Amino acid sequence: MSTPRTMKLPCWTCGTEQRHRQLTRTEQNWLKERLGRAGVNEFWLCENVLDPDTGRQCRNLRTGFVMKPFPKAVRAPVPE
Repeated sequence: MSTPRTMKLPCWTCGTEQRHRQLTRTEQNWLKERLGRAGVNEFWLCENVLDPDTGRQCRNLRTGFVMKPFPKAVRAPVPE
């Protein structure tokens, strides 16, 4: 699998600019099922580490153009 592209974007749950990356295939499949859409390539995932001890990430979703595409935060689940 190739490395996903990353870019710095504002995250509305973190409140600052953070590194975001494109979704993996597994994350894309989860979001397609959740939203009932055929394509979700415009979404980016925040990689900000919220807890350094556990390594827990923000994982909030946004698009490249819209910082808050959902009324409430939608966070991708952590892959098992």
